[in-house]
Amino acid sequence: MLCHACVPATEFGPAWPQGVPVQVHGMAADPLFVDEGDLDAARPLVASTARAELFLYPGDRHCFADRSLASHDAGAAALLLDQVLGFLTALDA
Repeated sequence: MLCHACVPATEFGPAWPQGVPVQVHGMAADPLFVDEGDLDAARPLVASTARAELFLYPGDRHCFADRSLASHDAGAAALLLDQVLGFLTALDA
């Protein structure tokens, strides 16, 4: 589960570990996520990994799921939470 950031899969080895699912969550217009390489790292990770998903939420806030920050977006955070819970439920199945 990668929230608000992503690094190239090669940071973990030659490729993302086979059979390990992953989700990447970020805001579509977050300048840190979009302009600093996170989105560029997420796209090939998702394209090359069998159980991978990229979720882009409307908005431009970084760390939007953190309630303690001014950048918190309750609506987007609720959507992220729903996706995370679904992800975890699928792991348990």
